[in-house]
Amino acid sequence: MNPVIVIPTYVSSRRRKEPTSVTATYDHATPLKNPGELPRLLTSLQKVRGIGQIIVLVAADQSTEAQAADKVQDIVSRFPSLNVAVIGAAEYGLVQQRMEQLGLGKLQKEIGLSGYGAIRNLGLVLANVMGFDSVVFLDDDEVIDDAEFLQKGVYGLGKLTRKGVPILAKSGFYFNSEGSFLSKSQDKWYNHFWQQGKAFNAWITKAMRGPRLSRSNHVCGGCLALHKEAFKRLSFDPWIARGEDLDYMLNLRMYGSDIWFDNQWCLRHLPPASTSEGTRFRQDIFRWLYEYRKMEYSRTQIDLMQVKPQSLEPYPGPFLEPGITKRVRITAILRSFARKDKKAYRQAAKAARAEAVMYAQRNCSKYFEFQFVWPELMARMENDQILHTAIVQSVARRQAETNPSVAFPVAGPAAGVDPGVTSEIRLNIAE
Repeated sequence: MNPVIVIPTYVSSRRRKEPTSVTATYDHATPLKNPGELPRLLTSLQKVRGIGQIIVLVAADQSTEAQAADKVQDIVSRFPSLNVAVIGAAEYGLVQQRMEQLGLGKLQKEIGLSGYGAIRNLGLVLANVMGFDSVVFLDDDEVIDDAEFLQKGVYGLGKLTRKGVPILAKSGFYFNSEGSFLSKSQDKWYNHFWQQGKAFNAWITKAMRGPRLSRSNHVCGGCLALHKEAFKRLSFDPWIARGEDLDYMLNLRMYGSDIWFDNQWCLRHLPPASTSEGTRFRQDIFRWLYEYRKMEYSRTQIDLMQVKPQSLEPYPGPFLEPGITKRVRITAILRSFARKDKKAYRQAAKAARAEAVMYAQRNCSKYFEFQFVWPELMARMENDQILHTAIVQSVARRQAETNPSVAFPVAGPAAGVDPGVTSEIRLNIAE
């Protein structure tokens, strides 16, 4: 296979204390003047075998988009052994122009450099334009220790199970800073109504004991591989506040497919300390209330598969059941008494009363409307040489301006993983 690695990175001109829009509030954004975690990830990628094209998507404040792209380009130029294309506002503008030329419209909310889902969709569009047959998503705050990481990532991808089920999407897992794959979430009194970590730990403990590949109830967005037959048919949801990776699994099920968990594919996730855990929980409130409402709406659509919370035990089923609004609001209130970030938790509780509920009701149908457009968009932009050439020239121009002494090839499918790697492997799968 010829996978392209896609890495979103988030840059801010300053550290905001208050959230901006629902979908453009990130867990961590690197200040413009700081290198952040991206150099650490790129250093670790240098030892991974079979690396071909890497795409870094730069999300930044509108006022500093050009500076953010130049900053990331400067970082990338220190790794001449890696073939990295930095995609910023200039390249995104080319994508928008081409979509308009093809009569597809701007779709700025759905595909772009703002919001977790839209950013991932841009990565899928670029992979499609450049002719890659698979995408491996990483996050910039990760470290890869396994030289065979890419080979393991495409293990089984595009193959059929013994029952003839195609494996078109798969996720690995993270080790945290303590070397554990379990959640650090604490079983405290203020989490009595919100046992997310406990539920996740119950699921992954079982999955780690099973065969190498099994149907997954969870997705690690920074250790995610998608075959083109999945991403050409299905987009990420641009309206979800966070958790777009798990949401993608639910979308796959609604549209008749699934995602698989590989208990031998892993990396280390080492995120910086959150500036506001209360703000992050506020995003979780928007996320889960939206997800619940979206799942409820999907059951009214006759062309979608029914996905019920009972089929998603022990995780994330309990967070898709009636009563989620009350549970999440009570948890925010309890944490406002016990945790340091009291003000942000109070604001989160307030959001659960009205703002998050209204957001979910207002937007729960929009993803399905976008899905009518996505397959046609991907079909018309596949291997688009006009856009491909324009992006190559724009990327090369920035590279030359930042570091004229380093050659910068950007091509289509690179000499990545040996196409025969997965064909000779006997799959270890739970049907």
